[in-house]
Amino acid sequence: MAGIAGISEKGAKEKVSGMLDKIRYRGRAGRSVFETENATLGIVWNESEKEIVNRYLASGTSGYENGPGHFARAGNESGKLILTRDELGVAPLYYGRDNNGKLCFSSEVKALLSTTGNISEMLPGHSFEGTILTPFFRLKTGTAFKESPEEIAGNLRTLLDKAVSDRIRTEDIGSWLSGGLDSSAICALATRHTNKLRTFSAGVKNAPDLEFAQEMARSIKSDHHEVIVTTDDLVQALPQVIYHLESFDALLVRSSITNFLVAKLASEYVSEVFSGEGGDELFAGYEYLKSIRPAELEEELLKITASLHNTALQRVDRCASAHGTTAHVVFTDPEVVEFAFRIPVEYKIRDNTEKWILRKAMEEALPDKIFNRPKAKFWEGAGVRELISDYAEKHITDADFRNERLLSNGLIINTREELYYYRIFKEHFGSDIDLSWMGRTEGSPVE
Repeated sequence: MAGIAGISEKGAKEKVSGMLDKIRYRGRAGRSVFETENATLGIVWNESEKEIVNRYLASGTSGYENGPGHFARAGNESGKLILTRDELGVAPLYYGRDNNGKLCFSSEVKALLSTTGNISEMLPGHSFEGTILTPFFRLKTGTAFKESPEEIAGNLRTLLDKAVSDRIRTEDIGSWLSGGLDSSAICALATRHTNKLRTFSAGVKNAPDLEFAQEMARSIKSDHHEVIVTTDDLVQALPQVIYHLESFDALLVRSSITNFLVAKLASEYVSEVFSGEGGDELFAGYEYLKSIRPAELEEELLKITASLHNTALQRVDRCASAHGTTAHVVFTDPEVVEFAFRIPVEYKIRDNTEKWILRKAMEEALPDKIFNRPKAKFWEGAGVRELISDYAEKHITDADFRNERLLSNGLIINTREELYYYRIFKEHFGSDIDLSWMGRTEGSPVE
């Protein structure tokens, strides 16, 4: 995905260019640094994003779009530098002020560290004009559909199919494929709009994801590729993963390692990929949701969907962008999200089956083995949970954990695994960095 950076100061091309250097992997096809009436703005982009970026450049705006409704931009309005981020925060954006009080911004935190240590995450669905943060979107439940579940499922499939086709702007496209319901559904739909879909999977030897992904790939006759990873592969990748992810949250890092490796594999073949992220939040895919009373379920789904921006969506963006590719998150298409929150909750979990309505929508397109597969956590399906957590805990003693878990900024490290990740994070970003912008996965284990 393209990347942007800038500062509310004219004559700062060298400074902005240095910021772009930090995120140059986000766009390997083009680069522009230019001045407006009160700011210096910059952007890097990939070849498939050239047309969209040129439209922004023509209007004197630094911005990009990752498909319909997914954007980050910075431009002048009424003599002020205005920052805007999409409704769910698919496109990342951060800001802060330098020592002279100038507003700085970038797609990633690392590009801001040379100008400021006072960093905030731009909230999804908001605009910021330097002093006032203004919401333009609030995630909410719409009027529930009265149609039959069959009609709702049919309309959902049509909407998902459109969301997939709207994002295909090059034949050079593939899809990450875990063999789960969400990624398999997207692959089944994408196959209808491409001559030959390439699919990519990663996991340890004999991991469930590899088996299910192979089954789905055979079904849709995709050009399938996989990478078998070892403990050494996981450990060697960690410094890069944490650097690009800009987080030491244990569950987020753990889920990002194989995602990072499969993104690297995909980048050798395609410039853009589909991701199935977001389906669990919209359609109730997590096991714990079955224990929530139906009257409270929709509120929980709103909550976890709204928190995707600095956890799972951050993982998708950073893993893809680290290798110069763009990831399309179809389930977070604005029309799909609005539709999903009008589906009655009794169709999301039905007969103790999670994502029932999505299964109904895709039942004719998926093999039985995929259709009936229960939800597996990302790191469990890839087989990395014990490998990476056990390795980390062998390198952190109980005394280390007691002495180092309370950080100077008041943040508390939850587990020895997380402390292991924090030590790597600290090597990249230092120990005195403000971490108020960093997301933490809700419900993470605590020792």
